[in-house]
Amino acid sequence: MIELSNVTKKYGNKIAISNISFFVKNGEILGLLGPNGAGKSTTMRIITGYLAPTSGIVKVAGFDMAKQPVLAKRHIGYLPENPPIYKDMTVYEYLNFAGELKGLKGKEKARRVSKVIEEVGIGDVKNRLIGRLSRGYKQRTGLAQALVSDPDVLILDEPTVGLDPQQITEIRQLIKSLSGKRTVILSSHILPEVSSLCHRVAIINKGNLIAENTPQNLGKSLMGHHKVVIQARGSNDKILEILSNLSGIESVEVSKVLNDNLCEYTIESEMDKDVREQLFYAMANNNFPILEMRSYVMSLEDIFLQLVTEEPVISAKPQWEAGKTK
Repeated sequence: MIELSNVTKKYGNKIAISNISFFVKNGEILGLLGPNGAGKSTTMRIITGYLAPTSGIVKVAGFDMAKQPVLAKRHIGYLPENPPIYKDMTVYEYLNFAGELKGLKGKEKARRVSKVIEEVGIGDVKNRLIGRLSRGYKQRTGLAQALVSDPDVLILDEPTVGLDPQQITEIRQLIKSLSGKRTVILSSHILPEVSSLCHRVAIINKGNLIAENTPQNLGKSLMGHHKVVIQARGSNDKILEILSNLSGIESVEVSKVLNDNLCEYTIESEMDKDVREQLFYAMANNNFPILEMRSYVMSLEDIFLQLVTEEPVISAKPQWEAGKTK
């Protein structure tokens, strides 16, 4: 649905982004991450046709943005970081105007305006001047503008900025509901938001695409091994001996002593080898109860920091791996 091939943007001698290539499938949500000034907004503006690349190709729904811009842009809804709103219009007037700009007419325009007003929850302010709205309602109005033409592709730059916690939850649910119906690229500085919403992430640093995959796969590639943490009761020496002799185990260490007869152990194994089941049976057969077992996974924040700073993240904490705990 969205394809970038070796896209570069230069301002004089300054390179904003360099040879960026990625593909976003139909119905997929891609999170675009990077520190300030990394090139995220430039990339998003090039995808929407707002900026022309210095070199490279951008295709949206199969249309080349440089050669067929009108056809490509018909498929796009865009919410920049600062919503493109007219403060002296009412919300309803503005959305009607936005609908006309996008080629909607008559009953179809009225239907779409009413639909997006309901979708983004701005019905109670639709007759108020935009200039008198709160930051949150202005952001919602900008999102409604992006959705009014019912586009195949949504480009959202910091879509929850300025919203209160309840509004953030509602907008996240709305974006998540679009999965499968629309292709979405969103940028956000709220990494848990990206982790919960996006199927894949693309990380840009200093104008270069440095990683692109699912958060889970990125974490695995950075760790280089599978790690399990257990709390077990019994003889420390005996437990270490049992665990060290299991097939596929690369290392075992005591990570925490909880009391004289209870310790926490960190076990590293080959990346593609899940040792949890054999851990359970080995301990059970030797009458050493496991009180807790969890897989160690890197958070998206840890992944981001390690890739952007190019330094190992030593503060990462074990987390429950959803759906795989025992």
